[in-house]
Amino acid sequence: MECNSPTPPYPADLSDLERDVLLVVWRLGSVTADKVREGLERPLKDSTVRTVLRRLEEKGYVTHSVSDRTFIYSAAESRQRVAGRAAKRIVDWICEGSVETLLAGMVDSRVLDRAELQRLAARIADRQKSISQASASPASDSPANKEAE
Repeated sequence: MECNSPTPPYPADLSDLERDVLLVVWRLGSVTADKVREGLERPLKDSTVRTVLRRLEEKGYVTHSVSDRTFIYSAAESRQRVAGRAAKRIVDWICEGSVETLLAGMVDSRVLDRAELQRLAARIADRQKSISQASASPASDSPANKEAE
């Protein structure tokens, strides 16, 4: 079974159709072009779906493997990872590197509701806790410090 998996680039702009196809791939996992076509809300020719999948692969969003001469497509990265990279692009490009500006804009524009803000705050607190625990580990336990003793 061959596998073709390019390194995903910085998020490229997606057309509406490319986005729709990628959403089907994320939802279904490993899929053939026929399964993608069946998963779309609008009828498309098989050649159109294959062309879109090829473009998504060129952009680094999907990869394919070949099984019995059938292309099996899967996402190169999770939806969450792609969303994170897209948000970073916005932070870098529009917010001049300020995540706070992006989040404040999302709060002010009511993109995030109270429950989402609470979940986000809890996630940040959990991340800070794990970072604190990692940095609190005694450095004297490291092999380099043991050799110096």
